[in-house]
Amino acid sequence: MAADGTVYVRRADGEHEIGNWAAGTPQEGLTFYQTRYDGLKTKVDLLERRLRGDGKDSAGSITELRTAITDAHAIGDLDALLGRLDKLDELAEQRRSARKEARAKELAEAAVRKEAIVTEAEQLSESGQWKSTGERLRALVDEWKAVPRLDRKSDDELWNRFAAARSAFAKRRKAHFAELDAERDVAKGRKEELVEEAEELAGQPINQPSDWAEIAQGFRDLMARWKKAGHAQREVEDKLWVRFKAAQDGFFAARNADLDKRDAGFKENLARKQELLVEAQALLPVTDLKSAKSALRSLQERWEEVGPVPRDAKGKIEGQLRDVERAVAEAEQAEWQRTNPEARARAEATVRQLEVSIEKFEKELEKAKASGNARKTADAEAAISARREWLEQAQAALAEFTR
Repeated sequence: MAADGTVYVRRADGEHEIGNWAAGTPQEGLTFYQTRYDGLKTKVDLLERRLRGDGKDSAGSITELRTAITDAHAIGDLDALLGRLDKLDELAEQRRSARKEARAKELAEAAVRKEAIVTEAEQLSESGQWKSTGERLRALVDEWKAVPRLDRKSDDELWNRFAAARSAFAKRRKAHFAELDAERDVAKGRKEELVEEAEELAGQPINQPSDWAEIAQGFRDLMARWKKAGHAQREVEDKLWVRFKAAQDGFFAARNADLDKRDAGFKENLARKQELLVEAQALLPVTDLKSAKSALRSLQERWEEVGPVPRDAKGKIEGQLRDVERAVAEAEQAEWQRTNPEARARAEATVRQLEVSIEKFEKELEKAKASGNARKTADAEAAISARREWLEQAQAALAEFTR
C-alpha cells in the first residue's frame, strides 16, 4: 500500500492497482483486501469439491470464477487460484467427455432395446393367442417407457412402428371376437330351435311300447345336433341347456318308469327261460350231435314263444343260451372236419409220403455205414429221426378220421 492509500497486488505480469484505501489504517485496508481474496479462495475450494462430486454446471462456474479472479480487487496469490482453475477446467472437460460417452452408450443400448421391443411387437401382431398376446403387448409398453428416449426422429420412427403393430393386433382381435359373437348368435338360434324340438318331443303321447324307442332315438339325434351347433354366449348357453336337459330327463324318467312297470310282468318269462336254459345246458358236452341239434332247435322255438324278460336279466340269460348254441355249432364243425373225405385223403397221403421218405433214408443209412462215411451216416440218422416224429403226428391226425 502506497503512502497515498493506493493498494497494489503483485502478479506474474507485474503489479496491478486494485484500489485506494482511506477509510482507516493501512492494516485495516490490507485486511479488507485479503478478506476478498479469502472469499475467492473459498469459492475455488467449493468448486473443486463439487467437481469431484457430480461436476454438473462446472464449465459456467469456472468461467465466471476465472473472470472474478482476473478482475479481482483482492490481495493474495491470485495466479495460484487461476492455476487451480486451469486444472479444474481440464477435469471438467474429462468429466464432460465421460458423460458424453456414457450418454452415447446409453442411447445405443436404448436403440437396441427399443428395436427389440418393436420387432417382438410386430411378430406378436400376427398372433392368435389373444389373451396372452394382449398382456405381453401391455408389458412391452411399460418396458418402452422404462427405456431412455432417443433423438426425436429415431424415437418417433420406432414408436410409430410399435403403435402400428399394436393397432394391427387390436384390429385382428376385434374382428375375431366380432366373428365369434356372430357365430354365437347363430349357435343361439340353432339351440333355441333344438330346445323347442326337445320340449315338443317330450310331450308326444305314447300309444304303443315302440313309441318309447322311437322318441328315445329322436332325443339321441337332437343331442348329436346340439354338439354340432356350436357355442352361444355362456349365460345363454347355460339357460338353454337347462331347458333341453329338463325335457330330455323328463322323457327318459317316464320311459324308465314304464319299462320298470312292464319288467314286473316279465318275471314269469324269466323263470320259464331259466328252466329252458337248464335243459339246454344239459346237452353239453355234446356226445350225440344229431340228438343235440334236434333238442336245441326245439328249445330255441320254445324260447322265442316265452317272450321278453326284464331288462336287467336279458343280457345274461341270452348270453348263456348263446354259449350252448356256440358249443353245439363247434361240435358240428369238428364232426364235419373229422368226416371230410378230402381232409382224410390228405392225411393218408401225408402218412404214406413220410413212410416212403423214411424207407429212402434207411437205405442211404445202410450205404453210409457200409462205406464208413461218418458224415452221411449222421445226416441220414437225423433225417430218419425227424421224419419218424412227423409220421407219429400224421398218424395221430389220420386216426381222428377213424374214430
